[in-house]
Amino acid sequence: MTVAEALRSGGIEPREARLLLAAATGFSEAAVLAFPERALPAEAEARFADFTGRRRRGEPVAYILGRQEFYGLPLTVNPSVLIPRPETELLVELALQRDFSSVVDLGTGSGALALAIKKHRPNARVVAVEASAAALEVAKRNGIALGLEIEWRHGLWFGPFGREEKAERFDLVVSNPPYVAAGDPHLAELRFEPLKALVSGTDGLDAIREVVSAAPAHLADGAWLLLEHGIGQDLAVRNLLGQAGLEEVRTWPDLAGIPRVSGARR
Repeated sequence: MTVAEALRSGGIEPREARLLLAAATGFSEAAVLAFPERALPAEAEARFADFTGRRRRGEPVAYILGRQEFYGLPLTVNPSVLIPRPETELLVELALQRDFSSVVDLGTGSGALALAIKKHRPNARVVAVEASAAALEVAKRNGIALGLEIEWRHGLWFGPFGREEKAERFDLVVSNPPYVAAGDPHLAELRFEPLKALVSGTDGLDAIREVVSAAPAHLADGAWLLLEHGIGQDLAVRNLLGQAGLEEVRTWPDLAGIPRVSGARR
């Protein structure tokens, strides 16, 4: 079988077929395009057949390849972590527009937010919290691979940082928490990703409620809390931020114009 025949036989979207064939053969994607007549070794053909079969069954390309790029950083991913999305890069951009010497990323997953912020603010203290031990291991491996020093904490939201007068405070808090409502029909398309990183109560806002209610005790004076949320949740999140006594409450849209991140400051 040639490269061209393999691409035609995959039964998946052409761009994905090229990515998977490059991974199966060890060729670059450019080489896959440039040499369609090249014959595939039997091992590469079998590997590509396995990859395309998994993709046709709905498995995300990122899990098949074991990697996903986020804010220019190559990250290892597996089914214990949510696949970082392009829209979440808005959180990084908003974070980098602020002055801070310390920042915490709540629910870090693969470490995407924490690592992207650390890459661009190397002198800042960056702390990342994750409740899943398996996900935290992925994040730690990503930090080592990228040579970026993060303070990794195992726990739920602000749990590792004390309470009330003993609470540890930060100049900035960012989070991409679970925000899908239980029973949402879109969950069927996300069945390969960790449910706990996606679903948060009947309206999708349970995690955000928990983070917002605890945030004032962990925000330094003038510090910002920035939260990613789902379509149609911006008003509810702004209300929660205001009820917590935070100020300058606002929402920012992603590149598609969808209200995606809401935040406020102490």
